[in-house]
Amino acid sequence: MNCIFSIDVEDWYHLLDLPTTPPIAQWAALPSRVERNFLELLDTLGQAKAKATCFFLGWIAEKYPHLVREAARQGHEIASHGYGHRLAYEMSPEEFFEDALRSKKIIEDISGEPVWGYRASGFSVTTDTPWFFDRLMQAGYRYDSSVFPAPRGHGGLPGGNLAPYRVEKCADLVEFPATVEQVAGRPVCFFGGGYLRLFPYVVIRSMTRRVLRQGRPVIFYVHPREIDLESPRLEMGWKRRFKSYVNISTTQPKIRRILSDFEMVTFREFLLKARNGQPTANVPFLRAVTTSRDQDIGVVKV
Repeated sequence: MNCIFSIDVEDWYHLLDLPTTPPIAQWAALPSRVERNFLELLDTLGQAKAKATCFFLGWIAEKYPHLVREAARQGHEIASHGYGHRLAYEMSPEEFFEDALRSKKIIEDISGEPVWGYRASGFSVTTDTPWFFDRLMQAGYRYDSSVFPAPRGHGGLPGGNLAPYRVEKCADLVEFPATVEQVAGRPVCFFGGGYLRLFPYVVIRSMTRRVLRQGRPVIFYVHPREIDLESPRLEMGWKRRFKSYVNISTTQPKIRRILSDFEMVTFREFLLKARNGQPTANVPFLRAVTTSRDQDIGVVKV
């Protein structure tokens, strides 16, 4: 079983739910760190001979198209993080559809390749977004990685499937939920963002091996700002500051160890291996409700 390494390609000021977060009209005037940080992440991946899925904000792709092209040139998968970095549950179904479609078209025009994957800002799929998967299907996506199956600041879907699954009523759309593992009866994430920065690497490695033994892929996710010790910082309270910036200095060393200790594939490679009957196909992709029959990923249309 492989792991999947992913990067949400956004800048230092793309933090959610803060009164100091600048509106999109101000982004172009702000100093940028994404180019330097993202290229450094690509260099780290290249040294490890590993491939990642890069979820680009459409706005970032539009302003820095050379980053999209360079990632594609190096063999990484290019996917969508939406256009304007808005929480899904704060948009209407129509606004969400237009945002997801706009980002997809921009990125495809730049990369020259079809975009299969989507990840919502802040993993913001909740019970208040029952239209989410339908709108993604309408926008032409083939998989999603926006469900966080545990409580979190931006909602989450506690009690959801922990393994990848087909979405009910959208059978051609596969959901890759953020990886969590049960600890003392509670789902805990160790594999991305502040969780990856907070936990010691020995714990992350142990939990990764534990999830892999269950036949689930481990999905790692990072942001370019999380390797930048000199990045500007938004004003915020101490609790949010801790979550946003704790252990920044440990991120890059942890990434290097993860890439050394575990084999990585992209989301697209995972799906293609499954279709071709390679070992990944043994993972059961469940429908979103427990009463539905288990289905094998091998018959997903890709």
